[in-house]
Amino acid sequence: MEQGAARERATERPSPPFGDATGAVRPESARPESARTPSTRPEPPHTESVRVRVPEQTRGTEPGRDPERARGEHTHGEPAAPGPRTVRRHSVRGQILEALRTALVGGELRPGEVYSAPVLAERFGVSATPVREAMQRLAVEGAVEVVPNRGFRVTERTPRELAELAEVRALIEVPVMLRLARTVPAARWAELRPLAEATAAAAARGDRAHYAETDRAFHRAVLSLAGNEQLLAVADDLHRRSQWPLISAPALRHGDLVADAAEHTALLDALIAQDLTVVQALVREHFAGSEC
Repeated sequence: MEQGAARERATERPSPPFGDATGAVRPESARPESARTPSTRPEPPHTESVRVRVPEQTRGTEPGRDPERARGEHTHGEPAAPGPRTVRRHSVRGQILEALRTALVGGELRPGEVYSAPVLAERFGVSATPVREAMQRLAVEGAVEVVPNRGFRVTERTPRELAELAEVRALIEVPVMLRLARTVPAARWAELRPLAEATAAAAARGDRAHYAETDRAFHRAVLSLAGNEQLLAVADDLHRRSQWPLISAPALRHGDLVADAAEHTALLDALIAQDLTVVQALVREHFAGSEC
């Protein structure tokens, strides 16, 4: 009996931890090493590095091509989406959000125009879901507004709104910079020169989208010396809003962009010298210049 039981145990096939795609069990030697020793670390959602590309020409947009159109977003007669761009970030929604923000600053998404998530998704080569989520985030920020059954309209902004943003930014940042000018050592300010040089390089190339990014990076670095995370969040949101173009604004002249960038270096010089009068004047002038 014991020999019979032993033979039965020898012929039993234990349930393996993995199977192939058809449900058949592969022998241990046929499975890759990663399958034999599964990682205990959970995979976070949407963490795979993704390349999102906006092609120069897109496929047809007739109904039926994208199941997302069942949501009722009309796409005929819609303006062209942003031009070719490759972005690399870990979150698909994060990639799309940054690409859309860049398109807003660069004027590729035009104020007053309506854009649908399915059509933008085709341009970016992704599903409509992350595009819709990114546009909803932009709606919260005030860059776009939801148009039922159509998509999202880029907000039309007025000169008064820009003037109000400049005033609020000055009320927040000027007192902080004056306090930092009294307390931060000169060596710390000197460490920020590469950021000021980055804005100057972007301005020299006439790259408004990259200038906007480096401009925000410079101001974040300055305000971060205050050690107030809430201040950083509020100031960065106001700064981003001030960079969206007006529907009636002329194209920013190259000379104006270079002059704005030069103010960063001048501000660092004034902060190092603890010249509070010049610091205050430069910051207010810089905010007023951002209304262009």
